[in-house]
Amino acid sequence: MVIEAAIEVHRELGPGLLESIYEAALAYELNERGLRVERQLPLPIRYKELEFDEGFRADIVVENLVVLELKSVEKINNAHRKQIQTYLKLSDRKLGYLLNFGEALMKDGIVRAVNHLG
Repeated sequence: MVIEAAIEVHRELGPGLLESIYEAALAYELNERGLRVERQLPLPIRYKELEFDEGFRADIVVENLVVLELKSVEKINNAHRKQIQTYLKLSDRKLGYLLNFGEALMKDGIVRAVNHLG
């Protein structure tokens, strides 16, 4: 459902807008599909005995399970891929998607990321 919604948003808006526009539109589409969506969700990070209340903000978290990191860049690079992997690890979630709305075709801008599957 996440991929279908992202493709719908990209089809309607096209590439090249600000990430915040895609975030709002994607959250709307996911809500319309009956999914619970949280935007700019602050997620704590633990480091040994330290806890940072707001370690990072996930662009979108779907059903408290799937982390979505949105980009609007010409091409996804390794730093972007590492970012979603780190977000999954630190939030202890198993599935995430890096969605680049800057691509000419949305299917070329979708990267699936997993954490501790198996």
